[in-house]
Amino acid sequence: MPFISQIERQNDYKYFSSSTPIVIDNGASYFRIGWAGENEPRVIFRNIVQRPRHKSTGETITVVGDQHPALLRFFDCTRSGPRSAFDNDVVYQFEIMEYILDFAFDRLGATGSQSIDHPILITECVCNPVWSRSKMAELLFETYGVPSVAFGVDAAFSYVYNQRHGVCDKDGIAICPGFSTTHVIPFVDGEPVYKGCCRTNVGGYHVTNYLKQLLSLKYPHHMNNFSWEKAEDLKMEHCYLAQDYAAEARMFQLGSKEAEDKTRVWQLSWTPPPTEEPPSEEEIARKAAIKERQGQRLREMAEAKRISRINELENQSHGLGFLLQQLEQVEDNDIPSFLSTTGYGTKNEIESALTKVTQSLRKAKGEPKAEQPEVEPESSANKYPLINIPDDMLTPEQLKEKRRQLFLKTTTEGRLRAKQKKCEEELEREKKNQLEEERRVENPELYLEQMRTKYKELSEKVDQRKRLKTNGGNGNGNSTSGGVGRGERLNAAQRERMRLLTTAAFDRGKGEDTFGMKDEDWQLYKLMSKDNDDDEDGPDEVETELARISSRLQTIDPTFVPKIELLPTQPTAEAPRLRPLTKEDFQIAIGVERFRCPEILFHPNIVGIDQAGLDEMAGVAIRRLSPKDHGLEERLTSSIFVTGGSALFPGLSERLEAGIRMIRPSGAHIKVAKADDPVLDAWRGAATYAANVKFQEQTFTRKDYHEKGEDCTVNSLWLKRGTSPREASLEVLAKGRMLRQIWPGNMPNGHGDGGKLRELGRGELAEADLDIEARRACREKGAD
Repeated sequence: MPFISQIERQNDYKYFSSSTPIVIDNGASYFRIGWAGENEPRVIFRNIVQRPRHKSTGETITVVGDQHPALLRFFDCTRSGPRSAFDNDVVYQFEIMEYILDFAFDRLGATGSQSIDHPILITECVCNPVWSRSKMAELLFETYGVPSVAFGVDAAFSYVYNQRHGVCDKDGIAICPGFSTTHVIPFVDGEPVYKGCCRTNVGGYHVTNYLKQLLSLKYPHHMNNFSWEKAEDLKMEHCYLAQDYAAEARMFQLGSKEAEDKTRVWQLSWTPPPTEEPPSEEEIARKAAIKERQGQRLREMAEAKRISRINELENQSHGLGFLLQQLEQVEDNDIPSFLSTTGYGTKNEIESALTKVTQSLRKAKGEPKAEQPEVEPESSANKYPLINIPDDMLTPEQLKEKRRQLFLKTTTEGRLRAKQKKCEEELEREKKNQLEEERRVENPELYLEQMRTKYKELSEKVDQRKRLKTNGGNGNGNSTSGGVGRGERLNAAQRERMRLLTTAAFDRGKGEDTFGMKDEDWQLYKLMSKDNDDDEDGPDEVETELARISSRLQTIDPTFVPKIELLPTQPTAEAPRLRPLTKEDFQIAIGVERFRCPEILFHPNIVGIDQAGLDEMAGVAIRRLSPKDHGLEERLTSSIFVTGGSALFPGLSERLEAGIRMIRPSGAHIKVAKADDPVLDAWRGAATYAANVKFQEQTFTRKDYHEKGEDCTVNSLWLKRGTSPREASLEVLAKGRMLRQIWPGNMPNGHGDGGKLRELGRGELAEADLDIEARRACREKGAD
């Protein structure tokens, strides 16, 4: 199950004496702090820091550990993601570490104004660099004023704690697959032998990150749901280690019943769409009644509007009639002055307006349209008096007016001709329809058969024309536009146009270009325009007749289905249909990912890390020890101890035992034991050790720090004992002090540049580092 944070503030800090040590398990994933002698830590939280900005005020705050998403919705976390103070299990960001310690001491119950007056026991990884340890001591002494500090290896604490409970023996190997690294430490007579330890940069972080990547690639539409925290929970709940990776992968590839049983499904939040139930009879009747009432209201409104329009037109008609009566009583000389007050120019305008009003009134009342008396058209000589006058007898203004009158006359006559032609076409169409109706009534079956035959002939004719336009008349019925050249796809008019252009270019391209100097040259454009008229895409007479017959057949024949017009090159593909989303679309199936992700602990090359796996690391640690004791290897493999957060994967112990058995002689005794609590046993072992009365003798005091500075974390033990530096270093290495890691890891360039560690891969490197520390102790002792 996923780890649960405990961040409730403690209230009993003041009841503990100043001699009670505070135990800190400073893991790369989780931070645990509590009191020595207790069985459980008081405060547990993730070892991360965020500094989001408030959305409304813009204020930046510091958030330590995991916080509830409901609290973070008021802050903008896009520009400040979670940050860790660790790089491959080594603390190198001490600004972040200070935020974490502030939060931890506050949750433990210490107030911000007072210093921490309790000894501190803090865990670190094996072979932690001196630079990182000295900076941590400086932070605790200078910032928090602690009286003394001690450092210890978390895996060693867990091994000794479980040894006391009979889980492992004094001689054995501790394998600690942690958050970002994996360490292997051999133990002889209950003491760690650091020259045989080794490490790889693979841990639970890489497993979680690999699971997140696989699920994001498998379900890209749900990528926003795969947060790192959710991937961590899925890893802890569902991942396991396969005993035979190849066989397990083959089983999922074949899709067997066992593979289906091992597949886990994660259901995302999904709201089903509302189901539409058919309305009941009462609902249908209610909607029909509402629709009827609405229709009645619309009809009443239309009737009221019609009556209002009739009243308005009647008033206009009476007014125009009264105006005409008054105009008859006015003398001819006074007519212009009388009309100027009415807004009309002539009597004809008043009569025309009265006619229009009368027609509108009849239409509004629903009366049939009255036959209008034919009005003799005004002669063109009276309407356009300047047309027949020669131009030399007119002034410039009269010439301009003459051109305007000529344009008006031409357009008016054109409109009249078009109107007359339209009337003739309508009369001919009505006559044709009447004849067809008589034929249909006389013999309906024969008429229907004739209409179908005609529709088929016209349809074939249209299809043939389209094929000619597409293939150019050169196809044999089996060719498509994709298999012919551009010239063959042109129709006859287009080919003729191309011939004219090429002929003109060939004839005129020799010597000087004289095209256009002769009048016959411009006939080419006329021919091209004439050809272009035949290439228009508008419907012609055949297509119009086909549409008319199709409409007629749909009217008289209910079984008639019109033909779908498609070009020969167009595919008859159906439009894609969007199916509604279902519950299965929001399910995440976790099958092969369950064992594929933890497999990187044994094969890191899956994620591109060229390092050894857990079983191979155990063999490397055994080979680094002295070969004089032949029974040592047998005792070490008889007690292989596994601790750390990644040890919770089901099947890890069995897989590790099988892997070590492959590199050991046949019949060798191999026993793999898992810690009682791989997550908390390191803190419990440290709390048990800090409760010992001799713990104060194994710490670095503030006095040592003020006298010797940061180097007290390396040299203070040697100076107190009064022995030679070489003897002191050998004694420390032999006894394997868990709290006083005198032998440091090798740092690049002799100092800590960002906490980047060199891998400890050779035993001679450890011996060289031991000599360096011995020489440094000699220089310090000689200086004193």
